Amino acid sequence: MKRRQWLAGAALTAVGGLWGGAVQASVFPNKTVRIVVPVAAGGSADKLGRTLSQKLTERWGQSVVVENVPGAGGSIGAAQVTKSRPDGYTLLLAGDGLALNALQGRRVPYDVEKDFSGVVKAVVNPQILVVRPDLGVSNLQQYAALLKSKPGQITLGLPGSKGSLQHLAHEMLSQRIGASPNYIAYPGGGPAALDVLGGHIDGTLITLAAVTEYVRAGKLVPIAVTTAQRSKALPNVPTVAESGFPGYAVESWQGIVAPSATPKAVVEQLNRDIVAVLQQPEISAQLEALGFTLAGGSAQQLDDTLRENLTGYAKVIAETGIQLR
Repeated sequence: MKRRQWLAGAALTAVGGLWGGAVQASVFPNKTVRIVVPVAAGGSADKLGRTLSQKLTERWGQSVVVENVPGAGGSIGAAQVTKSRPDGYTLLLAGDGLALNALQGRRVPYDVEKDFSGVVKAVVNPQILVVRPDLGVSNLQQYAALLKSKPGQITLGLPGSKGSLQHLAHEMLSQRIGASPNYIAYPGGGPAALDVLGGHIDGTLITLAAVTEYVRAGKLVPIAVTTAQRSKALPNVPTVAESGFPGYAVESWQGIVAPSATPKAVVEQLNRDIVAVLQQPEISAQLEALGFTLAGGSAQQLDDTLRENLTGYAKVIAETGIQLR
């Protein structure tokens, strides 16, 4: 009798444990969520991360915090996320740098395709070439002439460090100009923009959203945007293609990824909630005014983007012979 009672009690305990686990798993999040931004504060990635953190905190009733972990072109922050528990509580604000770091022989401590699960591509965005007002140039033809007259002397900040999308984008332009600037690596868009504003460097190629307000205020001179179409945020700034380099187009993206073993149900909820936040009229208007274009889409679509970046950028680097080190 005692044995039967013990077995019955054990069975009830087990069922209760399973039920409790199921309830706990279905309530996400029930503690603080961390978004790792792998660049310094103040740039476009940081602005996007903090916007998401504020609105997700309001939506979930749980704290969502941003942690800036700059260094090694973003690979330090990315590696930190891959080593975290795959439960949805540690996320990475990612972009093109994930693929570009892996393509350049860097010893990154992760595999882009195996160690990350896409959550959502939040935005796509143009890069913009801006210079200090006293440099004496106001369009791409003048900028190209200056580079050719002073090869290697014009200083250009790279917010994503050497080997970044900005580096690739400018080298694609430099090949057609026939001259390159002196590249200066930075841990993010914020510090790069501040050094142009302070006159410490001549210009930067940077995500448009990081400098929209400075351009509108006349503190930075816009030269051209890298996308095939002009940005609605700065409609008077021409594209590189319009400025004498037809066929040129480079577009970047930013979004959220998680460690690869994160449960599918958690990934799907993160996707739904982040898309819902991005689609809030005041948030979409705020981001579009900065120069972002909302993307959205499924988690699988971001996985596809990561694979396409690996193959696409590898092809560009191979065909052009561009050296990004």
